[in-house]
Amino acid sequence: MNKLKPKNYVVGITGASGGIYGVRLARTLLALGHSVHLVVSNAGWRVFKEELGFAASDREGFLNEQFGSYPGSLHYHPIADIGASIASGSFRTAAMIIMPCSMGTLSAVAHGSSDNLMTRAADVMLKEGRPLVLVPRETPLHAIHLENMLKLSRLGVKMIPAMPAFYYGPTTMDDLIDFMVGKVLDSLDIEHSLFRRWGE
Repeated sequence: MNKLKPKNYVVGITGASGGIYGVRLARTLLALGHSVHLVVSNAGWRVFKEELGFAASDREGFLNEQFGSYPGSLHYHPIADIGASIASGSFRTAAMIIMPCSMGTLSAVAHGSSDNLMTRAADVMLKEGRPLVLVPRETPLHAIHLENMLKLSRLGVKMIPAMPAFYYGPTTMDDLIDFMVGKVLDSLDIEHSLFRRWGE
């Protein structure tokens, strides 16, 4: 992958199933040399426990294990730290991605609720006119889910549902995860080689 000028990216990981998506996204950005400002919801940590074998008593160890060997800089912000740098529009960030995004977090963003750092950071992206990407992970969807997505889409938020493709011949779980991460990077015009494109 081509190296780019380092930028600040905010990555939010919620309690929707598929925390590995956000982990892989953060790793990829760090591998490119970018700074990642990571926010994980309380339910997101629970998903890490259930899906990734995270030991609930060792968050620092988990973060070091997952992200400690990349050239970029990781900045972890507790979700209750409403005074963190990313809570202010004066702190320059290139984009924010919530991957995966629970329906609860999506609803909070759609209605301007910013009672924790993740939703406040998303609100900052909206008010500053900066790129915000949400990766909803829920099925089936009811009308409220869809209306919230439509509302945010009309505000310019990129909606990239966690719907991996199969035309490129994936053979492993990693292939499916990389496809979704690649689609997010595509939406932000970040070069990558995470999947084989149609026609290649």
